[in-house]
Amino acid sequence: MDTPQPLSSLLHRYSLGGKDLAEPGPTKDELQLIAQAALRAPDHSELIPFRFVIVEGLARERLADLFEDYAKREGKSEVSCNIERSRALHVPVTIAVVARIDLSHPLVPAHEQWACIGGAITNTLNALHAMGYAGKMLSGGKVRDQALNQAFCQTGETLVGWIVVGTPIKPPRAKTQKSTDKILSWF
Repeated sequence: MDTPQPLSSLLHRYSLGGKDLAEPGPTKDELQLIAQAALRAPDHSELIPFRFVIVEGLARERLADLFEDYAKREGKSEVSCNIERSRALHVPVTIAVVARIDLSHPLVPAHEQWACIGGAITNTLNALHAMGYAGKMLSGGKVRDQALNQAFCQTGETLVGWIVVGTPIKPPRAKTQKSTDKILSWF
């Protein structure tokens, strides 16, 4: 069976982290298009349970300070602290993903709001790929750090993670196709 072009693009999307990304990152107009793609995620009653915080240019220095301070609080070595710092400085654009889940919403339970956020992240990564950029969603222990949450979140919000974005330095390694047998079953 021939694969339709939009699906082919999706099936060949790849994730690349900071060390594999370089300038340029998306322009402000391209970031607007990426945000439009994120807003197309399934969202009952147009709740929009997320927001994006763009970190680019000089703001990367502040993010580097936050990452380095986090590593110090975690008791990491000086080398590890420097690695955390360089992660923030090397990436052209970082998008902090912030959740704002309405636990009292009468029609949309929390799990559906979280699903919307997952869809928004996926749409963002797909839009980046379609525009010739690459990116990767990062989370881990940093999302639970109080100082990082205070830096990015308002009252009632939760830090989900960061999408790092840039131009791929080199083509990614070919991935083997995963078998669909593990996720498909018939009723």
